[in-house]
Amino acid sequence: MDDKFASPRPEPGASPRAAPNRQHKSHHRNGQAYRSRRSYGALDLGTNNCRLLIARPAEDGFTVIDAFSRIVRLGEGLSKTGRLSDAAIDRSISALSICADKLRRRHVSLARSVATEACRRAANGRYFVRRVREETGIALDIISPREEARLAVLGCHILLEPGDGPALIFDIGGGSTELVLIEPNGLGEREGEPQILSWYSAPWGVVSLAEKEFNDLTTLEDRLDTYQRMRNRVAKSFADFASTLPTIGYQPRLLGTSGTVTTLASVHLKLPSYDRSKIDGLVLPSEALRAVSTDLAHKSVPERAEIPCIGAERADLVVAGCAILEAILDIWPAERIGIADRGIREGILRSMMAADR
Repeated sequence: MDDKFASPRPEPGASPRAAPNRQHKSHHRNGQAYRSRRSYGALDLGTNNCRLLIARPAEDGFTVIDAFSRIVRLGEGLSKTGRLSDAAIDRSISALSICADKLRRRHVSLARSVATEACRRAANGRYFVRRVREETGIALDIISPREEARLAVLGCHILLEPGDGPALIFDIGGGSTELVLIEPNGLGEREGEPQILSWYSAPWGVVSLAEKEFNDLTTLEDRLDTYQRMRNRVAKSFADFASTLPTIGYQPRLLGTSGTVTTLASVHLKLPSYDRSKIDGLVLPSEALRAVSTDLAHKSVPERAEIPCIGAERADLVVAGCAILEAILDIWPAERIGIADRGIREGILRSMMAADR
C-alpha cells in the first residue's frame, strides 16, 4: 500500500522517527476555496480505544464528515508483561483497517495518526507500528506525553468556563492521565493556543490502574478496599505535581475530556443511551460526579454492566476512572467540572488545518 495515510512531519514533541506525509503538497491556485473542500483525518490509538475523525474546514472550525470509535484494549495485560499481546494487536489492526478504509473512501488529503501510552511503554511497540503500516497503510506516530497533553488541550480548551486565573484540563486515558495547567488568555507556543503553564503525565489510566489493583471483588468490603487503594495510588503519583499548583485565590476551573467524565455525566443524567449532544459542553457540580463515583464503587461488575451508558465493555474499568477523577478533585477543588467529548483528535484536526493555511 502507498503512503496515502502517512502522517505529516511531526510537530515538537512527536516521535522523531515518525514518517512524513509524502503526498502533502501546497496548493495556491484556488486558495481558501480549495482548502475548504479538502478532507483531513485524525486518528488516536490509545491504550483502550481506537478513534477516528474525518472533517472539512468550516468558518467556525470544521465539519465532521465521518467518524469511528471502537474499544480495542490495546494495552490489556501490558502492566504485567511489558508487551502488547497478540490478541490485542489483532483487535487493534482490525479496527485500524476499518479506519484505513474510511480514509480511502473519503479521499482524505492529509492525515495524522497518533499512538499514546500503550505503544510508548510496550517493548514491542515499534514492531506493532511496523505491522500497522504494512497491513493497513497507516503510519502511527508514537507521541510524547507532552504532545499528547498539548493536543488534548488544543482540542477542548474552548469549552472552559469564563473566569480568572489558570485552569486545569485533564485527560483520563487507558494507560495514563494527563494534567495540564493552562492560562486560557495567555500566548501559547502557536497562534490560537492557550499558554501551558505546567503539565504532568501520571502512569495510571483506567486500564493500567484496574489491572494493578483488581482482585476478587465479590464482597462490598473488597470493592471499597480496592477503590481506596486506587485513590491512594493515584494521589501518591499526583503529589509532586500538586505541590507546584498555585495557591488558589480565585474560583478554580476544571475541564475533563475522554471516556471517564463523559460516561459519569451520562450516568448522572440517567441517559438511556449515550448522547454526545447532551454531554459535550455540559457543566456539572463536582459533588454530583463524586456521588456517581461513590455509587459505582459500591456496585459489582455485573451491576455496573446493567447501567445503559456503561455496559459490559466499561463495567470493569469505570471505577478506576472514578478513583482518578476523585484524586484530581482532591488536588484541584473546583466546584464545577466541564465535560468535553473532544480532545486529541480535534486537536490534531485544528493543528493540521492551521498549518495548512
